[in-house]
Amino acid sequence: MDRMLPHQWPTTTNQQVSVAQEFIGLADITRFLTRYVATIIACLGIALLVAWFYNSTSDPVFTASAQILIEPKLPQHLQEGGEVNLSLDTAQVESQIAVMQSEKIAAMVIDQLKLVEDPNFNRPHAPILPERFRKLKTVLVEAFGVQKSARVTSLLDYFGFGMPEPTASLTDYQKFRRTMATFRDSLDIRRVGVSYAIDISFTSVDPEGASNIANATADAFVREQIETKADGAREGGAWLEKRLQQLRAQMNAAMAKAQEFRSRHDYSVVNEAKSEEGNSIEGVNAEPTLEELEVTAETYQKMYESFLQAYTNSVSQQSYPVADARVITAATAPLFPSAPRPKLVLAFAAIAGTIFGIGVSLVRQMLDWTIRSPRHIRDNLGIECIGELPLTSRRMGSSHVDEVQRRPHSRYSQCLRKARTEISLAETNHQVKFLGLTAVSNASPKSSVASNLATLYSMSGLKTLVIDADVRRSATTMRLLGRSIAYDKQSQDPIRLNIVRAPGRPFDMLPSSVVDGGNLLIPRNMEEFLSELTAFDLANCELAAYDVVIVDLPTLASGADELIVGSVLDGVVIVAEWGKTHVETLRELVRTLQASRTHVLGALLANARAMTSIHHKA
Repeated sequence: MDRMLPHQWPTTTNQQVSVAQEFIGLADITRFLTRYVATIIACLGIALLVAWFYNSTSDPVFTASAQILIEPKLPQHLQEGGEVNLSLDTAQVESQIAVMQSEKIAAMVIDQLKLVEDPNFNRPHAPILPERFRKLKTVLVEAFGVQKSARVTSLLDYFGFGMPEPTASLTDYQKFRRTMATFRDSLDIRRVGVSYAIDISFTSVDPEGASNIANATADAFVREQIETKADGAREGGAWLEKRLQQLRAQMNAAMAKAQEFRSRHDYSVVNEAKSEEGNSIEGVNAEPTLEELEVTAETYQKMYESFLQAYTNSVSQQSYPVADARVITAATAPLFPSAPRPKLVLAFAAIAGTIFGIGVSLVRQMLDWTIRSPRHIRDNLGIECIGELPLTSRRMGSSHVDEVQRRPHSRYSQCLRKARTEISLAETNHQVKFLGLTAVSNASPKSSVASNLATLYSMSGLKTLVIDADVRRSATTMRLLGRSIAYDKQSQDPIRLNIVRAPGRPFDMLPSSVVDGGNLLIPRNMEEFLSELTAFDLANCELAAYDVVIVDLPTLASGADELIVGSVLDGVVIVAEWGKTHVETLRELVRTLQASRTHVLGALLANARAMTSIHHKA
């Protein structure tokens, strides 16, 4: 018996699967896209729907641009000199841009064009969500021609697609601040490269209004510069005028003192007395000389003349102020809207929807702990996947149990033949003769696999027996025999006499009722029964010995104690269902079988929707 039923327990080294590092290839990407194509298409459709909603409910806006050039001016006292290189640095240009974006310029344009009272200007370019839905209502009723349907109109009004609610009246200050916010949000001022040119762009729902505001902004900046220079010149002129009056008084006083001194003294006599005394007299306050008085008078006169020239220039600047900027390109009304761009929005939505769909699919894959590929089985369970079985044309009913017999050249039949070859190449000391099939749940296709696998062995010329040991479910018996055969425990006849031929199939069958009645789920009884099957030969003229015995074992859901009978078999194959069998449950089944010293040949992945090529170990 030991020679016929060796139960070599695999060592730890044999159970550890050496998995080479696998890289993501084209086949993996194809399987991923095939599996989650519905999710990706759904996300793409939602993104395109949002893009259509945006395009349908957004008002077209137009952008007009004007350009000004900032020119540094030479100071008046340097204009008549030699060649002077005067340039603006980045900080100065950015300062001019800040002036253009200031509320002072905005207020000048708002007052000039009376934008506070312009309802078209104060309408938001990007409508809020309720307003978009109301626009969508208009689009839908026009598209389907239901303008006159009171029922449809009332239904849309019920969901908030009706007339907008009246807004509360605003104060003048609130209106001005609202207009100011709209103006600054629509204004865009940028430097053109590294030049001194500044581009002033304005976006509005009215193309003419956009060009008018852009031009008005440029003009306001130039005007502000002129006014600032005029104000500065005016303030400087006032200060110079006051200073001139002081210098004139001081100059006149100095000249009067010199004239008075000249009239009271003989200049030559005074000069001789001064030279005779020299520096002999100390500590005495000397009276100013005529030369000193004349020098003081001349100094005040030169200062007066200098300030008089500056005052003249200041008055000239007040009369003819010149700005340091000029308009080089006036804005014109644009012919085409700058936004929205339907094609660009749809293209962006398509790309974003696809990327989002792939991201959702990746998250789903990371959160999905069901078995979906042979790699999952090898990496998570440490056992080999001996094959993959695709979905058949008929998944339910008795027709599925004879798929191999009815369609011997189908994809399912070919994959099952490969799995049979993998079983024959399993790491055992001899050919697998007693094969068990089990699963984690009663809803698995284990019975169908057992029936089709038995058909393959029989078609190969091997005498095959199927034992339905899943006594709680009896799915194989019901599908193949349609009834249960009663077994009398008191009978002295051998159990083997209850073996019947499966109707229309090339293999024999032992019903679940006989297994239950004969207590074959007890390992010792099953071992004795299998010994009888192998020892019986043609000399008895009753029953020939079986070449292959397939035992349809109970599932993990039926109880771990009923799986102990698998220890008397040459090997057990676990039937896992693609996308339904959880990896943790399958791991529990593997641990249960290994704890009962059952030799696990591998797992068979049934109902696979994404097939992969399986490479077994040499």
